[in-house]
Amino acid sequence: MAHLYNKKKLMEDLDKLPGYAIQEILDFAEFITSRRVKTEKKIKGKKLDPKKDPILKLMGIVDIEPFSDKIDQEL
Repeated sequence: MAHLYNKKKLMEDLDKLPGYAIQEILDFAEFITSRRVKTEKKIKGKKLDPKKDPILKLMGIVDIEPFSDKIDQEL
């Protein structure tokens, strides 16, 4: 609901601005859009590689039976 209100408010405020200010706002909106697209592409392009990420190497290490049994006993 707030999204629709914000859109309406933005349109009302745009009607009050001179042309050069509208161009600045348009430039800013295009910048935000391109930054978001670049970020999404960067995230999609990254692949998890256990050889390069030490945390991934450790994942699952605590699933070993004796280790997890000891933790349960301590708790």
